[in-house]
Amino acid sequence: MKELGEITLTELQRIVDKWIKEIGHGYFSPLTNMAVLTEETGEVARQMSRLYGDQTFKPGETANLADELADVVWVVAAIANQTGVDLTEALRRNLEKKTIRDLHRHEHRGAVAEEAINREIKTTDNKE
Repeated sequence: MKELGEITLTELQRIVDKWIKEIGHGYFSPLTNMAVLTEETGEVARQMSRLYGDQTFKPGETANLADELADVVWVVAAIANQTGVDLTEALRRNLEKKTIRDLHRHEHRGAVAEEAINREIKTTDNKE
């Protein structure tokens, strides 16, 4: 397969469309792709719980978060293609919406994080 460098969302949508039509023998129905997206999201959740949560890998399981995230991006591009969504424009509008809505929404997080660190330091100091 041809080496891919950085690709835009538009290029991603074209690549996914071409692969599905030429190699995958056509699109699944939108509802089936929604089920596939749900399945792939669950696989990301399993990776996260084992890599960053309290669970451990079962024998034979391996860490492959990047591959699972790529599966999610792939099926999102497929759903966008078959429903006529331009992901570049959708993301542009979504980022604008979030910026307007959340410009000051999370400013308190810095203070909250600092308080949590200070509590942890005090707890550790008291144990010594």
